[in-house]
Amino acid sequence: MIIDGKAVSEKILAAVSKEVADSGLTPCLATVIVGDDPASQMYVRMKHKACDRVGIKSVGVVLPGTSTTGEVVNAVAKLNADDSVHGILVQLPLPNGIDTEAVIESVSPEKDVDGFHPYNIGQLFSGRPEFVPCTPGGIMTLLAEYKIDTKGKKAVVVGRSVDVGRPMAALMINADATVTVCHSKTDNLADEMRKADILISAIGRAKFVKPDMVKEGAVLIDVGINQDENGKLCGDADFEAVKDKISAITPVPGGVGPMTIATLMQNTLKAARILSKN
Repeated sequence: MIIDGKAVSEKILAAVSKEVADSGLTPCLATVIVGDDPASQMYVRMKHKACDRVGIKSVGVVLPGTSTTGEVVNAVAKLNADDSVHGILVQLPLPNGIDTEAVIESVSPEKDVDGFHPYNIGQLFSGRPEFVPCTPGGIMTLLAEYKIDTKGKKAVVVGRSVDVGRPMAALMINADATVTVCHSKTDNLADEMRKADILISAIGRAKFVKPDMVKEGAVLIDVGINQDENGKLCGDADFEAVKDKISAITPVPGGVGPMTIATLMQNTLKAARILSKN
């Protein structure tokens, strides 16, 4: 079974568009980008395009790559103080020399639609999530949409980043899965991966996941965005090699990626609803 993130994201975007129209609110997402990294610029453009589509206003703050941590924090502080802005997204990675943690912590938790602020991460790990990081949140929506049961299942998350691996593990624990988190220092990584009923790979290595690393009938969620030897976009999984051994897989492109932006739109509308009541 191919888990079609593109189709599910279209459904979510249509629902958000209707909710925005019915709400009487004018949700606003502000993006902050530092420097001129082409990939970051592309991702920010995609987010603004999604905002336009669902009726969410968007504003972009562009800072030079030479900016200091203080200058980025000051830009965020202005957005925190602006009542017309409901969600703030700082595009990562930030250039070398900028304290990423200080910038993330400067975002007001109630406007933290990326879900990276320590307060929101703490809420997630305590089982009371407010804003969930968009990629893991989108994955949970996909599992629910395709009726993939997580209760009692062995979930293995490969990767321990704060934007995917760690919050993914927390969400799976909250969904009653038994979770193992693996990373670059894990001994016998392939052995751990083979135990997974649900394998979530966010390792960032092209075609790394081979058939001998997956259990027969497992569900494989591929978070990787890589380029293969021919420069073609691919995931962490060797898709053609593993697809006949597993029961379900997210393709790259068209799997997890579209869900990340759809979830961001949901989070921005949620922030607008919460702030409008305050």
